[in-house]
Amino acid sequence: MAEDWREVAKKVRNWGRWGKDDELGTLNFITPDKVKQAASLVKKGKIFPLGVDFNSGGPQGGHGTRRNPIHVMTVDGGDANGALAMLGVPSPHAQELGHIFQAGPMRYNDDWIMMPLQAATQWDALSHVYYDGQMYNGFPASAVTSTGASKLSIDKMDKKGVATRAILLDVARHRKLDHVPPSTPIQPAELDEVAASEKVTIEAGDVVLVRTGWWPVFLAKRDGLAWAMGSPGLSWKCAEWLWKKQAAAVACDNVAVECIPGDLPEVTLAFHLLCIRDMGMMLGEMWNFEQLATDCAEDKQYAVHLVAQPIKFTGAVGSPLNPIALK
Repeated sequence: MAEDWREVAKKVRNWGRWGKDDELGTLNFITPDKVKQAASLVKKGKIFPLGVDFNSGGPQGGHGTRRNPIHVMTVDGGDANGALAMLGVPSPHAQELGHIFQAGPMRYNDDWIMMPLQAATQWDALSHVYYDGQMYNGFPASAVTSTGASKLSIDKMDKKGVATRAILLDVARHRKLDHVPPSTPIQPAELDEVAASEKVTIEAGDVVLVRTGWWPVFLAKRDGLAWAMGSPGLSWKCAEWLWKKQAAAVACDNVAVECIPGDLPEVTLAFHLLCIRDMGMMLGEMWNFEQLATDCAEDKQYAVHLVAQPIKFTGAVGSPLNPIALK
């Protein structure tokens, strides 16, 4: 099986397809005509946020390399409405601002967020995973250091952006279930079945959105570890399916897009490696499709205009976001 995975990796590898210096990968499939096509899908003026909440109650827990976001107020009404707070800071800049605020009626509140960039709804950058010492397009793993990624970082995506047509493949609804059973791999043939039942065709430059119904499971039980380790999701074999479709990206409502545990035990997160490292395809994780899925089931329109721009964190290997679908 591991040998089969290596053969698929060679087949789907997009290295050099868009030049030896390319850092965008499959986002190159999003052309100006694709953006215009996506915009033409907006008929009803309806907006569907696809992001989950960023707060202390998320699926990451309070320990480990990833933790739930920590939100702290740095200035609030208890700090003499901000003015006296700055007067107490031994900084000429703060002192000057403090006097200005003290002189007039203006008061303010301010806050910070401390969090892993992949704590909740997010994109994996092309520098996120690698194997055999190389990342996408042959860039060396050493291009990512403690100062950040000098190649394939999430801020490079700004050259193209993520605004295109997206297709929701509602696997859970197709199975007539609230959610796909735990740790169930979704195979390429089923994706074809869902697309046929929805009367949609995946085209070059589309983002594929796969609904397993798994996010509401977390909301119901709030057990982040069990939720993550029992995630249904895409089989590693779906990587070649996406490659053939020339998809721009893929996103899911689970923790890793792919099934956990994976259906290729010899290779951890094989789908990640094939998509990100070999194909140059970003993965969107922990998206919430519930509201959108209900509307799609009602009007039978599963193609949407997706806007899902990452935040330009220089040198970062992922980015939080609040993607929106428009119909």
